[in-house]
Amino acid sequence: MDMKQAMLERHMVRKYTDKAIPEDIVTKLNDRVRKNNEQFGLSIKLMTNDNTAVPGVIKLILAKGVNNFFIMAGPEGADELCGYCGADLMLYAQTLGLNTWWVGGTFNRKGAQEKSEGAKPVGIIAVGYGQTQGVPHKSKKASDVSTYDGEVPEWFKNGVDAALLAPTALAKQAFTISGKESKVSISCDNGIFTGVDTGLVKYHFELGAGKDNFAWE
Repeated sequence: MDMKQAMLERHMVRKYTDKAIPEDIVTKLNDRVRKNNEQFGLSIKLMTNDNTAVPGVIKLILAKGVNNFFIMAGPEGADELCGYCGADLMLYAQTLGLNTWWVGGTFNRKGAQEKSEGAKPVGIIAVGYGQTQGVPHKSKKASDVSTYDGEVPEWFKNGVDAALLAPTALAKQAFTISGKESKVSISCDNGIFTGVDTGLVKYHFELGAGKDNFAWE
C-alpha cells in the first residue's frame, strides 16, 4: 500500500485490540519520527506499551486499548508543523497495517508534557491494531471548501479531494483552499486547532495534487 492508497483507507479508530506492534514495525515508525523531527525541528515521540495517553473517563466513554501513541510536540508556535508531520505519520502507519486516531483535545496533556522534556505537545496520535477499520467521516463538498480563479486544473481538484480526507478537529473542515495558476493558499479558522488543522490539510493536499504542480502562497 502506498501513501495515496493509505489516505483513502485511513479512518479514525478509537478502539484497539491488545495485539502488540512488532519490533520491526516499531523500528520503522521510530525511523519515520526521527526523519520528521530532523527535517522540521520537532520533538515527536513514539510511546509503546503505555496506557497513559487518554484520561480514564475517555477510556470508559470513547476509547479502548490505546497502548501506543505518538506525542506530537515541538517548540512554541509549531502547531502547523505538528499537524503536517502527524498526517505523514498516520498515513505511513496505515501503510504498515496499523490504525490511528488524532487526539487534539482529550489527551493526557500533563503526562504528554512530562514526556516531551520541555517541548510543547499539541496532541497525540493513537496507533495500533484497531478493533475495526473505522468509517469515512462526514465530509463537505469540494465546492464548499475551495475556489480557483479560472478553469480548474486536474491537480487542484485532486488536491482538494485529498484535503477533504484529512482529519480536522471536531470534523469541522473549517478551511478554504484558493488557487490561481500554480499558486495555492489555505485559510483555516477552527479556534485553538487552526494551526494543527492547517498542517493536516496541507499534507493531504500536497499528496493529492503533487508538490511539483504548485507552490504555496
